[in-house]
Amino acid sequence: MTQDILFDLKGVSKKFVKGKETITVFENLDMSIARGDFLAIMGPSGSGKTTLLNLLGGVDQPTSGQITFDGGRVDTLSENQLAAWRANNIGFIFQFYNLMPMLNASRNVELPLLLTRLGSKQRKKNVATALELVGLSDRAKHSPREMSGGQQQRVAIARALVSDPKLLLCDEPTGDLDRETADEILGMLQLLNEKHGKTIIMVTHDPAAAKYARRTLHLDKGKFVEKELAA
Repeated sequence: MTQDILFDLKGVSKKFVKGKETITVFENLDMSIARGDFLAIMGPSGSGKTTLLNLLGGVDQPTSGQITFDGGRVDTLSENQLAAWRANNIGFIFQFYNLMPMLNASRNVELPLLLTRLGSKQRKKNVATALELVGLSDRAKHSPREMSGGQQQRVAIARALVSDPKLLLCDEPTGDLDRETADEILGMLQLLNEKHGKTIIMVTHDPAAAKYARRTLHLDKGKFVEKELAA
């Protein structure tokens, strides 16, 4: 049975120039991500995990090579085209929530929709659906300071989901949470993957977090080795 590939990287290289020095993060990296996958990426600091997420999210562009998403080239898009592509396809979840402190939960979740052409009524409907998905309908009018860390991360997940993206990119999503709350958030991501079919790529340093994924890749010095996780 042929896998339905959502993301395909072929011969991707990424280099940064710092003064007279050229730093190579990746050299001829190949990678395929199937639709509906839940992938954990692990590796030591400086191994290229965040750079890889930035490439997948269209925040950065490769020095060379091809990046294909859902059958279309991403590496050839202009900055404006990339911004539109991100808004339509990618949801970001970070370690430190990145909520606007002066806005309540509903307004924080609505932010990505302000970049779309949706009317106010449809935006409110989408926000309500996203908050319901993460179990926070009753906290819609609360500000971040009135919520726990776990609740704030749920708001951040709702914000990532509100435009119904094809891919969720998670950068250490539980790094600022205690174990119990982290497991709660990871269980929610697992549910979004299994029940709602969301493709998820999660960078984590935590082996316990990686166990929630379907598979893991260990990245080191710009190369990775796939290891199937024990059931």
